[in-house]
Amino acid sequence: MMKAKTLGVLGGMGPFATSVFFERVIDRTKAGKDQEHLDMVILNHASLPDRTESIMNNVKQPFLQLIKRDIVILEQAGVAHIAIPCNTTHYFYEDIQAITNIPVIHMIKSTVQHVHKRIGNNKRVAVLATDGTIKSNVYQEEIMEAGMQLHELEDTIQKKVMDIIYHVKSNNSFKTEALDAIIDQLVHYHHCDIIILACTELSTIPLEEKNKSYCVDALDVLVEESIIQSGKRLKDRH
Repeated sequence: MMKAKTLGVLGGMGPFATSVFFERVIDRTKAGKDQEHLDMVILNHASLPDRTESIMNNVKQPFLQLIKRDIVILEQAGVAHIAIPCNTTHYFYEDIQAITNIPVIHMIKSTVQHVHKRIGNNKRVAVLATDGTIKSNVYQEEIMEAGMQLHELEDTIQKKVMDIIYHVKSNNSFKTEALDAIIDQLVHYHHCDIIILACTELSTIPLEEKNKSYCVDALDVLVEESIIQSGKRLKDRH
């Protein structure tokens, strides 16, 4: 096992999703005592500008200037690598990585690699994400490069996805059957093999058991990568 390393977390996008990420890291780490868990430095920068608005309006610099200040704090804290529990922010991945020599875990590449390993080539994949993530094409490019087929959501379904995301942002205890209904439609009507939950707000919604097997949660992939790259072991899933 590699030497343990400190994980930096660029969080707050949104705060609830960041707290879920932290809890899942703890839950998925094989540890018998406190000292066997990850050392983490979490920046919960909730006041960062809305990522979807930044992408849709093609305004990058105000967001990146604030991120640069956060990166400096993480550098001073001595983190070995950085996790960003927000899919949409990975539109700015190259810009963020250019700010620092500290490796930033690529949530989207890791997720698509995980999906490809699970289902192989020429399978149909749908992505549930913010308008900003969809417009940025970050998932689309990775999916097609991996030799899989992308199912593009109809506008009416995409609007439902965005409604769910912003409901979660405004109400942490929000429960919905709407996400299950969308997954069911994509699997049984549009014949998708895998649904990627590509927004951390969607990661916080409990799914019906029958739908879980069709989904890959990008937040879970980031959790596992964070644990492994920090030199810790994954706890077996029950």
